[in-house]
Amino acid sequence: MEPRSTGSASLLDVVDRILDKGLVINADISVSLAGTELIGIKIKAALASFETAAKYGMEFPTGMAKSTKTMEEAKAGRESCPSCDKLSLKDTLLDSGGCPWCGWISAKARNKLANIVVG
Repeated sequence: MEPRSTGSASLLDVVDRILDKGLVINADISVSLAGTELIGIKIKAALASFETAAKYGMEFPTGMAKSTKTMEEAKAGRESCPSCDKLSLKDTLLDSGGCPWCGWISAKARNKLANIVVG
């Protein structure tokens, strides 16, 4: 995949792309004097749509209403891994290769792999 220019992009196009793909900022800032850390700041921020956040298993802030229509739509077709509890697509988690986060493999996927190796 090579970079390509599509001409000019509007602000709406940029915001739509960021919400679709997600944007994560992770920064560690420290101020030291003579080898002694005086101030340490850790910043973690994520900007994504609910669907993108749920797709990648991001945790939502505590106290957030998780039973809204939007949240239910974002979780549709997803299951939480029994090992790490992160959300993944149901087909990937149970049928294909298991959990992409921790490597857990379902019994159904394990049997499929065994049949491929034996067969």
